[in-house]
Amino acid sequence: MKKITALMIGLFWGYSASVQAEELPYKNPNLPIEERVNDLLKRMTIEEKFWQIYMMPGDLDDGKERFKDGIFGFQVSTLGADDPQMRQMLQYNPKLTAAETVKKVNQIQRYFVEETRLGIPAIIFDEALHGLVRGGATAFPQAIALAATFDTTLVSRVAHAIAMETKSRGIRQILSPVVNLATDVRWGRVEETYGEDPRLSADMGVSFVKNFERLGVITTPKHFAVNSGDGGRDSNPIHYTERFLEETHLVPFKACFQEGGSQSVMTAYNMLDGTPCTANSWLTIEKLRKEWGFDGFTIADADAVGIIHKLHHTINSWEEAGATAVNNGLDVIFQTTYDEHKPFLEACRSGLITEEALNRAVGQVLKAKFRLGLFEHPYMDESEADRWNACAEHRALAYEAACRSMVLLKNEHQTLPLSREVKRIALIGQDAAEARLGGYSGPGVDKVSILDGLKKKLAGKTEVIYEEGCRRVNSQWLTVPADCLFQPDGTPGLSAAYYTNTNWEGTPALKRVDRAVQFSWTLFAPDPSLAVDWFSVEWNGKLKSPVSGEYQIGLEGNDGYQLWIDGKKVIDRPEKASFRTETVSFRFESGKEYEVKVRFYENTRNARIRLVWNVGAVNEDASIAKAVKAAESADVAVVVAGIEEGEFRDRGYLTLSGRQEELIRRVAATGKPVVVVLIGGSAIVMSEWLDQVPAVLNAWYPGEDGGDAVADILLGDANPSGKLPITYPIDEAQLPLNYSHKPTGRSDDYLNLTGEPLFPFGYGLSYCDFAYRDLKVQPAGKHTYQVSFSVQNQGKYKAYEVPQLYIRDKVASVTQPITRLIHYQSVALNPGETKEVSFLVDEDDLSMLNQSMQRVVEPGDFRLMIGRSCKDIRLQEVIRVEE
Repeated sequence: MKKITALMIGLFWGYSASVQAEELPYKNPNLPIEERVNDLLKRMTIEEKFWQIYMMPGDLDDGKERFKDGIFGFQVSTLGADDPQMRQMLQYNPKLTAAETVKKVNQIQRYFVEETRLGIPAIIFDEALHGLVRGGATAFPQAIALAATFDTTLVSRVAHAIAMETKSRGIRQILSPVVNLATDVRWGRVEETYGEDPRLSADMGVSFVKNFERLGVITTPKHFAVNSGDGGRDSNPIHYTERFLEETHLVPFKACFQEGGSQSVMTAYNMLDGTPCTANSWLTIEKLRKEWGFDGFTIADADAVGIIHKLHHTINSWEEAGATAVNNGLDVIFQTTYDEHKPFLEACRSGLITEEALNRAVGQVLKAKFRLGLFEHPYMDESEADRWNACAEHRALAYEAACRSMVLLKNEHQTLPLSREVKRIALIGQDAAEARLGGYSGPGVDKVSILDGLKKKLAGKTEVIYEEGCRRVNSQWLTVPADCLFQPDGTPGLSAAYYTNTNWEGTPALKRVDRAVQFSWTLFAPDPSLAVDWFSVEWNGKLKSPVSGEYQIGLEGNDGYQLWIDGKKVIDRPEKASFRTETVSFRFESGKEYEVKVRFYENTRNARIRLVWNVGAVNEDASIAKAVKAAESADVAVVVAGIEEGEFRDRGYLTLSGRQEELIRRVAATGKPVVVVLIGGSAIVMSEWLDQVPAVLNAWYPGEDGGDAVADILLGDANPSGKLPITYPIDEAQLPLNYSHKPTGRSDDYLNLTGEPLFPFGYGLSYCDFAYRDLKVQPAGKHTYQVSFSVQNQGKYKAYEVPQLYIRDKVASVTQPITRLIHYQSVALNPGETKEVSFLVDEDDLSMLNQSMQRVVEPGDFRLMIGRSCKDIRLQEVIRVEE
């Protein structure tokens, strides 16, 4: 084979690789892609085929010869990330510039194109949920905030900006967006979604993916098909019917493929009706390919193939896990280490993965690489990345999206916007100074906190006094750190002996030194030599306190634990019952050594154990008192409060964490006007403090310029226009609570709690009032109606109003939702301005799945309802649909 050389062309779309006198069919760009794929498949060994269906975080730094047979692609590990989940996977390097990134990517491509036998380029992939998860990339508002704009045009502009920053670095696939429906707000990943409504999520998803696919970056909607189950818990099994899935959770996925052109999809970790989604042929073959006509490639979520064996227990080994996944429609295995490829490669060699399935999977990957033009244009122009990443235009767009996304939840007595006569503002709360960006975020560029934004905006005019007050997490119990634990020879940590029984008998299966006793073995055993549900462990060593005094020390975990100090058993909780923290009072002397022993066992699963004390724990009484004093001295108090959430961080309670609610109540008790600004990506229960404050603004995670946007909203230089894409409950006992549910056989209420929400879907106040008038509904064809009406801005501020059109089928052969969003539009209105809004209600809006699972329009009456939310209907009319 003749050597492929790189022709350097200074274009954004990449350098061109030309082949000198090369006539191999798969390298001929003039041939049909199917012909090129078939030719290349015939030339590939089993090993070369396997590596085209294996993806991982990594690069070539640890030895490129390991990848002599090629690879599907890398999530390059040295590009930098700020999000905690990403930092666990990647080596954090925020100083690596965009230009340095694309240079590294080009080096990787050069190896695969010029030094491997077949010259198959790699796909460099990454996360780009609301901005590329890399240093130097623009961080836009979180996905749920983008959904709150109810503006697909704005989201399309944001997506285009992210796509430009992504492609300019040589990254050609993103593991985004998340189009799962947020039907239970306890789920920790609600922030990553576009909310609870199928139509809104589909529209936002299509607007997002189109812009990437147009630029030659593959999008990967996830997680197919549902990623949270009972109790709002991440990856819990689901047991939904095909009808329910087609009416709800599958809607955004289908739209992304058929309307948006997504060329990839990621399967979910969980099970659907007893079969892991990663190996579910009904999802990946029958539904996705045969019924929907999907012609892209499917990938597993990270480690999901191994999880079939490790957690789902539907097969006996890693080899069988790979086989059951690929044989049932999975195309690409995504694992997080190089060594994990071995059993899957063996499954190919042994025939467990059938030749037919392997060729199908490889063929889909090669097809994508040909479509991307990677064989002809594998390299990117290294001068373009810094031009697009974090450019001024994208920064301005991030600010605009932040302003447009914020939802004004309460505004009594016109507390907002704040008067220009205010002389002193007390700004309180950890999130006021922190500028959090949310899950799956890069570090952002020159992040502006709310404190920064207000001080800059009010410089020389109004004094801003900042006090933290309290933190989101009040750590009453701290893990006893490694520098306070040591062995007789002075080595930090405790000696640990792990047993294959639950009573510490016999010879330990494993001995090691654990630096601290802080473990959560909820998914896996402490070591492969142990069973996740049948082991015991004993820790021994010495403890030295850095301070003197009376403190609490003890154990936190799900029982089955004991603690000795200086040979005396001080905690004895041998029976498995519940998760709890048990401590005893103990007087420590600084520098004195104490013998410590901890025993713990697990006989079911989900083992959790922690050695804790309150040495060094922060007493927040003083800091809260300082915040209250600041409020007393100010004209108005702004309390910024936030929640803790994220992947594998589902919330049992929806109240504000730590002592933040106490902080709000105590500041409100000063009698000063209080504005609460909420930071987070999901619903918050507010019953303990909402009636005590006149104004509440939900800022979500507003992106890197969020501080400026919040300041402008608070001061009236921008008008809040966001609408809730999720339902806010009054209490967790109401969950799951969705606006578009089907009617019940009795009442929605409880004996001692209403079934109504705190804030409904589509809700959001403005600094202006709006008048809706002149509804006209006219036939425009068979099963088609033109709906028009006028909206007037009756306020004194420029505003964006979002009229929403809901529908209800009054009588249907199969029960339909009590109401359903079918259209919406973000309308810009100057003070006093009136605009006509028009929606076309068509057959798709009127259709339903009948008892035979056919999509039909049944004749009868439909109620059309236009309003400011699903609960605030301003205009309505009933139409009669004929055969």
